[in-house]
Amino acid sequence: MPAPSKVYVTRDRLSEIEKELQHLKFHARKEIANKIAEARAQGDLSENAEYDAAREEQGLLELRIHKMEVMLMNSTIIDESEISIDKVGMLTKVRVLNKKTKKENTYQIVSAEDADFEGGKISASSPIGKALLNNPVGKSVQVKVPAGILEFEILEISR
Repeated sequence: MPAPSKVYVTRDRLSEIEKELQHLKFHARKEIANKIAEARAQGDLSENAEYDAAREEQGLLELRIHKMEVMLMNSTIIDESEISIDKVGMLTKVRVLNKKTKKENTYQIVSAEDADFEGGKISASSPIGKALLNNPVGKSVQVKVPAGILEFEILEISR
């Protein structure tokens, strides 16, 4: 298994992760334990779909808790006021123009764990993220994606 990568977060995001982790550990675990107990009380576990579903849910919850704990251990806090906007970097927002479609998009560059393409957050390790990193406003970059090659012009960088 590869070594966990650094996770760059703001203090606010770190606080959100800690709160969610506490909720999962103390409330979600209790809820699933209750579901398992209720299903177990129904009798024969070999043909009990509710029991199997609750156990699977428990496994997924424990995996989520583990991933969040690893994320917290590998977190590096970035002060938003110190983020340079001279070039695209971690936690910067970048407005780009797709030269082929003439469509503008705004992305925030984040760690893989926080990536949410629909929410405009792309991983620094994604093809688009890698192509944009360390480039200034006005620079055009090409990105090789499964659908071909995209070309973006960096229009604006902000916090």
